[in-house]
Amino acid sequence: MEESSTDIRERVNAARIIQRERFKKEGIYNNASMSSRHIKKYCQIDEESKRLLSLAINKFGLSARAYDRILKVGRTIADLAKEENIKSEHIAEAIQYRILDREFG
Repeated sequence: MEESSTDIRERVNAARIIQRERFKKEGIYNNASMSSRHIKKYCQIDEESKRLLSLAINKFGLSARAYDRILKVGRTIADLAKEENIKSEHIAEAIQYRILDREFG
């Protein structure tokens, strides 16, 4: 079932509120602005996600910068899903976006 633009807007606004709350004492406002320190603090992933990310890094020759970007996007995908923890499916989706970005960007 497709989401309506109203539903998408509501999900995005909810994710923005989550991010503002998360970073209210950090001096940043969204996941895209996270530094390495913030990534370590707010982008913890489980072992399955770590294996998936490691496989993608090796298979596609992604850089450390790409690793950080995937974690940030994974955090955002989790926020959009109203999930407190980043799950392997969030990392998998973020990897797909990164690969598409490399191919078509």
